[in-house]
Amino acid sequence: MVPVCGGVCVRRLLRVVGAGRGPLLLAVTRARSCQAGSSIPAGPGRALAVKKRGYDITRNPHLNKGMAFTLEERLQLGIHGLLPPCFLSQDVQVLRVMKNFENKSNDLDKYIVLMTLQDRNEKLFYRVLTSDIERFMPIVYTPTVGLACQQYGLAFRRPRGLFITIHDKGHIATMLNSWPEENIKAIVVTDGERILGLGDLGSYGMGIPVGKLALYTACGGVHPQQCLPVLLDVGTDNEALLNDPLYIGLKHKRVRGKQYDELIDEFMQAVTDKYGMNCLIQFEDFANANAFRLLNKYRNRYCTFNDDIQGTASVAVAGIFAALRITKNKLSDQKFVFQGAGEAAMGIAHLILMAMEKEGVSREEAIKKIWMVDSKGLIVKGRSHLNHEKEMFAQDHPSVDTLEEVVQKVKPTAVIGVAAVAGAFTEKLLKDMAAFNERPIVFALSNPTSKAECTAEQCYRLTQGRGIFASGSPFPKVTLPNGQTFFPGQGNNAYVFPGVALGVIACGVRHVSDEIFLITAEVIAAEVTEQNLAEGRLYPPLDSIREVSLKIAVKIVDWAYKHSLASWYPEPADKETFVKQLMYSPDYDSFVLDNYRWPPAAMQTQNI
Repeated sequence: MVPVCGGVCVRRLLRVVGAGRGPLLLAVTRARSCQAGSSIPAGPGRALAVKKRGYDITRNPHLNKGMAFTLEERLQLGIHGLLPPCFLSQDVQVLRVMKNFENKSNDLDKYIVLMTLQDRNEKLFYRVLTSDIERFMPIVYTPTVGLACQQYGLAFRRPRGLFITIHDKGHIATMLNSWPEENIKAIVVTDGERILGLGDLGSYGMGIPVGKLALYTACGGVHPQQCLPVLLDVGTDNEALLNDPLYIGLKHKRVRGKQYDELIDEFMQAVTDKYGMNCLIQFEDFANANAFRLLNKYRNRYCTFNDDIQGTASVAVAGIFAALRITKNKLSDQKFVFQGAGEAAMGIAHLILMAMEKEGVSREEAIKKIWMVDSKGLIVKGRSHLNHEKEMFAQDHPSVDTLEEVVQKVKPTAVIGVAAVAGAFTEKLLKDMAAFNERPIVFALSNPTSKAECTAEQCYRLTQGRGIFASGSPFPKVTLPNGQTFFPGQGNNAYVFPGVALGVIACGVRHVSDEIFLITAEVIAAEVTEQNLAEGRLYPPLDSIREVSLKIAVKIVDWAYKHSLASWYPEPADKETFVKQLMYSPDYDSFVLDNYRWPPAAMQTQNI
């Protein structure tokens, strides 16, 4: 293969023919120099000093560049001969990965290709992801990550992250010392009890923190070596896994109660003792009973948030803000019916309340505009066994058993599905929404795709193209018989958590308040253009997500300093430049030693 010179360019299209799938076009947007035998540093333009040499270099994913090592680097690092005698630019390496990726016939195999690349060559992995984030996000995260978690025991190749079990209670600080990186800024932790809409997957849930943190880097520019995925294994109540001889987690029922709480308490304390109070801890896919409780317990003590509650809320409210530009009215003019009353529903509802109060509506009036339906029907006052969260949104209304009936009686302007009940938005419900509203808002936010309340095609077809649709997992474009074409908006939390993490880390915010998530929703909605709205998109194109994350981070940094909530001083004058300098680059570093000579007279060897 002839090496391709990177050259200096603004935008180039590289072309390679995929096996039987037609030409593959890849857009590469950056300026770099050719590496084939040259000592000119690529990427950030600096030489990286490393102590490792030889075989260790090629087996370290943070350092390995594969055949992109120049001859000079190979000689100096002691790896000449360990690689084929070929020098490739990173662009050509991307094309090699893409060709292999295209040859895979199913998404799980494609997921394994990318995860194996991450284990082998980290910079190249993130270059591939950022080359076409819209294409790769559904593979490294929802919906494919759900399938990968279900098959995690079979797809397991190389350990990623830290597995902490209930039997390690009392020794978590020691376990954290096993992790090779010391400068951890962000942790994503799960106990595997509620993975997406798939339920209890136990230790197989590790795929979620790994996938989330990959998006921290790809979408937000958080350095991968500053990220730590953690799985707290307290057992599983999934009988299929307990009876599976290939299951890789603890084979007993979940430990709950005091022992569970003590494990979480110890984990939080051990993390902050080792990495500092500013280490961001994101809770992910905990069951409802623990999610709210742990968030309320820790939110004012540690730098923490729950993405299922607060991240989902932010991206949903961002979509609502964008939808209001189509309906031409205010948030307080809306009436919402939720299918589901769990973590996501409560998070969205609380952020809607905050936004309505910002419009000047009283909290009591705002609550009257939010109706919730759970597995037992409409949540109303006087219903037994309501937890504190549900009681807040209980309406003074007779009992109603089904979602269809609730929509018929309440006549909402928006329905939001977050209960992972596939098909909950029936044909009758969607037609009723179209009858009540000129532009009905329909958010089918449950993940993965198989759990969506309705498809994009169903929404647009049954509302005659008037529905304002968003989903949690991606749907293809929809063309109606009249020729109207829509590109469904995906309310992916990836619009939220990478930018939030980047902003919080950048200025050292100690506690992550709900105000941060309302700010994030406003920034995301502001990035949606009129052209996007005309096409049915309620969110910015995914290929701009890194720029959106930057704007979110800058806004959070600005807000933190204005409210004296930042830890790092002096306050940067140019906050955008300040945040940009912290962002990870997938460009390769140079390993060429700083080679120079003294004047000949100074180097002359002295003889006796």
